[in-house]
Parts: sequence; structure tokens; C-alpha cells
Amino acid sequence: MYKPLITAAALVSVCLAPMAVAQTVSTSSLPAQASAPASETQPSGAIRFVFETGAASGRLMVALYDSAEAYGGGAPVRAAQIDVNAAQSEAVFENLPAGTYAMKAFHDVDGNGRMNTNPFGMPAEPFAFSNNARGNMGPASWQRSQFELAGGLSAPLVQTITIR
Repeated sequence: MYKPLITAAALVSVCLAPMAVAQTVSTSSLPAQASAPASETQPSGAIRFVFETGAASGRLMVALYDSAEAYGGGAPVRAAQIDVNAAQSEAVFENLPAGTYAMKAFHDVDGNGRMNTNPFGMPAEPFAFSNNARGNMGPASWQRSQFELAGGLSAPLVQTITIR
């Protein structure tokens, strides 16, 4: 059976938490952003994910993780919902401590708030991982999805992600 990318309940609960939610803006020229206070002792960095989607409807659900343990089934450190209907295609996570991160995302095309699956538990809606990593009979591994984020960068690290 296919291991879920992230349960809808987990993503929704994280997205509704005030410290982790990215406010989706109504202006299509601005990306969705997720911010948290930067550590005063450690330089912070930012990551911008630019998503290429095949459908102009629904929402992108994005979860950012800072450890293999969390990536494997724990809570993300940040999450964002991007309104594809409003022509948004970016998620920006700012004020992140330097470190190793990985991202999971799925395109909730029908807007029902969850990833639809077929009778075998396989995703029926498009999904993606950082580095455009692919899994083998399940989600992409932490090793394939992880990337390093340096602190104190003047511009965010950018990844273009194809949702498939």
C-alpha cells in the first residue's frame, strides 16, 4: 500500500496553527508566505518554491520539514496553502534557521481539503517533493528531497517544482 505524503488532517491542523500558517494573499502578483520569528543567535534564510501546475484550479498544500523523522510522519516546521484559482504559484518560507530541509506538496485540484486517493491508496491528485525528487512505490525519500539552506543569504534559495 502506498504511504501517504502527509495526511490531510495533519496538513490542515498545521496550516491552521497561527505560528505556522502562510497567509494566502488575494493579489495574484504576490507569493504566499510563511514566516516565523528568526533566531537572534543564528542567521536566517529563505526558500521560495515556484510550482508548475497542470490545472488552474484548487489549492497547493505545501509542507516544509527540518528532519528525516518529521518528514517520515511528523509535523512540518512550516506549511502553506496556495490559491491556484487566484493565479498564485509560489510559496515563500522566510526566517528559517540554517540547516537541512525537505518539502512535500500536493495539488488539491477539487478544493476538498484532502489528497484524493484511488482504492489502493495511491494518490489521485498531483504531488511533488523538493528537488523534484521521485519516490519508488511511495513518497520520495528524505535523502532525495533534502537540501541545505544557508543562513544570512541576501536572496532566497529558489526551487522550481513540477507538480505531477
